[in-house]
Amino acid sequence: MSSSFPSAPVDALPVVVIAGRPNVGKSTIFNRLVGRRQALVADTPGVTRDRKEGQATVRGRAIRIIDTAGLEEAAPDTLYGRMRASSESAVADADLVLFCIDARSGLTPADEHFANWLRRQGRPVLLIANKAEGRQGAAAAMEAFSLGLGAPLAISAEHGEGVADLMSEIADRLPPTDLPPVQKPTRRSRREQAEGEEEDVRPPGPLRLAIVGRPNAGKSTLLNRLLGEERMITGPEPGLTRDSIAVMLHDDQGPIQLVDTAGLRRKARIDETLEKMSVSASIEALKMAEVVILVLDATLGVHEQDLQIARLIEREGRCCVLALNKWDAVEDRAATRQAIKDRIETSLAQMRGIPVVAFSAMTGAGINKLLPTVRRAYDIWNRRVPTGALNRWFEMMVERHPPPLVDGRRLKLRYITQAKARPPTFIVFGTRTDQLPEDYQRYLVNGLRETFDLPGTPIRLLLRASSNPYAKG
Repeated sequence: MSSSFPSAPVDALPVVVIAGRPNVGKSTIFNRLVGRRQALVADTPGVTRDRKEGQATVRGRAIRIIDTAGLEEAAPDTLYGRMRASSESAVADADLVLFCIDARSGLTPADEHFANWLRRQGRPVLLIANKAEGRQGAAAAMEAFSLGLGAPLAISAEHGEGVADLMSEIADRLPPTDLPPVQKPTRRSRREQAEGEEEDVRPPGPLRLAIVGRPNAGKSTLLNRLLGEERMITGPEPGLTRDSIAVMLHDDQGPIQLVDTAGLRRKARIDETLEKMSVSASIEALKMAEVVILVLDATLGVHEQDLQIARLIEREGRCCVLALNKWDAVEDRAATRQAIKDRIETSLAQMRGIPVVAFSAMTGAGINKLLPTVRRAYDIWNRRVPTGALNRWFEMMVERHPPPLVDGRRLKLRYITQAKARPPTFIVFGTRTDQLPEDYQRYLVNGLRETFDLPGTPIRLLLRASSNPYAKG
């Protein structure tokens, strides 16, 4: 069993880094160890660009697994040079390095070059000969003895061969720990799970925060600024981030699982299988988040694609913070902020009152307002309204503006209750509620938003036939 992040402090867990040249199967090994398809895998060199972190359990012990970009010789200021620097940084902090080669293609000069470099780093190394299917592959793996990194472990991550031996070797080579063994979660019945969902019980863990937006809006630069380190590869090239990358962050209120995502473009402009996979990973990260930061390039204003992303956030019931990046390059700031907010609220009524934070991720100016705004948006998304106050408001709203006549008969609205939070969801009971016009439903939703201070968060309004035993025809 595995998950993205453990219950124990992340810094206390041993770190296992997977390294090697491009296309030797590092991400496939990563997925095998964490127990699910967490990293993008394609038969194309250089799919992984940023470090990808996950958790695995070996002999009851939780460990951090880090997948890295392929090691390549390149000038430091190039994309591949920046990718290599990120991988080298991960190796420097490793408790164990899994150095991977491709047993099918045999040793290459790049393997030898980086094996020599790795020996100089003084980190414990386990040599992995991946793609060693069958006798021929195992024989080819023996060639790796010449690297001077010890006996290679022959595996086939794609087919699962040798993975159990790999996990055993990892456990043997890690430093001792005082942390207690990982407890397996108890299995809950479907009924218990459903009851938990109805009660809206949030499992313990960090706040889940996703950063989304169009390509080149500055999402990765924002993540680096929040972390205070160059964790993500950034640059002028559009589409640098290919996979959804989760990292841990702490503010004064607790832990946050922060996910950087690949840029979202219109479907008509997506023509590569790899980009389709990247977009799917971004959408999945959005769905798993509790709060979503929608990053806009403030110098470009709001595009239709920004609105499409906002609609997806609302449709998934996530709360949203609108982040106006590159604010330092905006001249008329008051007019720009108002124009962007008006465009969002005019196009998306459910986003009315959305919190807006303007900053420069490059310089850090204004960035200190972002996480407090995220926390406030999260609190609103979790808000519950007392039933008594809710029904007093409801009676006042119906009395002030009664439902319209339908087929000569007036609809009768009996009472309202909040079914759940996350997002705030209300149920109106009455007679023939299925015929309640949409504009009247909007009237109620707008009233809920204004009266109970629910700005910018999706509000769900459900209609039910009256089941109040005290209600009369």
